[in-house]
Amino acid sequence: MRGKVLLLLGLLAAGVLLLAACAGPQGPAGPAGPAGPPGPEGPQGPAGPPGEAAAGAEYVGSATCSGCHEDVYKKFMLSGHPYKLNKVVDGKPPEYPYSEVPNPPEGYTWDDVTYVIGGFGWKARFIDKNGYIITGDENATTQYNFANEEVGKDAGWVAYHAGQEKPYTCGTCHTTGYKPEGNQDGLEGLVGTWAEPGIQCERCHGPGSNHASDPYGFALKIDRTAQLCGECHIRGSVDEIDAKGGFTKHHEQAEELYASKHFAIGCVACHDPHASALYADEELNPDKGIWNDCQDCHFNAAANQKSETMTAVGVTCEDCHMAPMAKSAWGNLDIFTGDISSHLFGINVDPNAPQFSEDGSVTMPYITIAYACQRCHIEGGGASARSVEELAAFAADYHARP
Repeated sequence: MRGKVLLLLGLLAAGVLLLAACAGPQGPAGPAGPAGPPGPEGPQGPAGPPGEAAAGAEYVGSATCSGCHEDVYKKFMLSGHPYKLNKVVDGKPPEYPYSEVPNPPEGYTWDDVTYVIGGFGWKARFIDKNGYIITGDENATTQYNFANEEVGKDAGWVAYHAGQEKPYTCGTCHTTGYKPEGNQDGLEGLVGTWAEPGIQCERCHGPGSNHASDPYGFALKIDRTAQLCGECHIRGSVDEIDAKGGFTKHHEQAEELYASKHFAIGCVACHDPHASALYADEELNPDKGIWNDCQDCHFNAAANQKSETMTAVGVTCEDCHMAPMAKSAWGNLDIFTGDISSHLFGINVDPNAPQFSEDGSVTMPYITIAYACQRCHIEGGGASARSVEELAAFAADYHARP
């Protein structure tokens, strides 16, 4: 019996070996089966090295902008904005496109001056080696005013806070990339620091390093609102127009515009922000930065006027509706004329209307007949003398249809 079992096992083993020997090659692997359920989460690994923070834009300077925006840059450098603050280098005065500051205040040389404030068209002030505005003693005249034929003034020196110590705190509006912390150039009188002196391209468009490296990938800020201009063309509250000595103070355009009907259209509806409104250039700026004239919108008023004589002698809309009743450097109250045009536009034809508040510190939100009309029609004003009452009667309904 035992022998038979062993014989059967032997035959079975031989059969298996025979079948294995006759089997063909292994076929390809079949498709993967469905994934099994996820296993338990393993322990957290060690932290990797810190990554680099994304770099913010930096200031690169207006000269960099000129590489691509050459024509705009050339025109901009003929405007007053870049020259609001000018560094004195190697004891040499700053250079300006249309004007020249002949010398520093009496008793100073260019080696004693670190910066010139302004110097483009109206006036210039000076900063000493410690960063303070030069004011001199109580009898000093340290502000240089350029000549102004319309006001009847030659170039000359006037006092500026004579006898007082005046740190330079104007960097917010006179420089580019301003920060209130620290002291520029390590000078205690210069409050704050900046990337560039003057109002350069990046003061309004923002720091441009990313745009310069990738112009199509990084667009610069383009803000056409009056609020941007009003960051600097303002003094105090926007709802009050500051005045002194019979004139509106300078840097009041935002307050004036806010009080006028033109507030809704903003500054750049009329002005090219890259161009000078004071000096014309035959090629780059023939219209003194004016994109739209008054008659472009007020064509009916321009066509309907009581007097053809005024147009014939060259009286323009701006002469009356933007009368020079603000003062930066020179003013002549005898002929109601300052050196900056008003942006109030509306004329009050009431001959008794006051131009200023009772204490003279606030300008009313209109132009009176005295400043709009009598500045010419007064003894020494260049036209036949007329009373306020006569001029008011003439101005009433001046642009009404005949």
